[in-house]
Amino acid sequence: MSKDKKGVYTGAIEQDADGNYFCGEFLLDYQYTAKNFKIGDIVNLKTVIENPSDKSYDKYPKKSSNFFLANDKK
Repeated sequence: MSKDKKGVYTGAIEQDADGNYFCGEFLLDYQYTAKNFKIGDIVNLKTVIENPSDKSYDKYPKKSSNFFLANDKK
């Protein structure tokens, strides 16, 4: 969706055919996302790192495990 002052990127959580959670071009940490969010939630990505997984790197070269709901007032 957009780059935001509160974070690196703001967008909706989606899930691909392989079961990966992602937001825009960014892979989201699977366990953290499954436990705390649902598909369609709008989140702000706070930090982004290079994706360490060889399995999904070609599709998602960047990954975030530090994100929060966009409408959360934290």
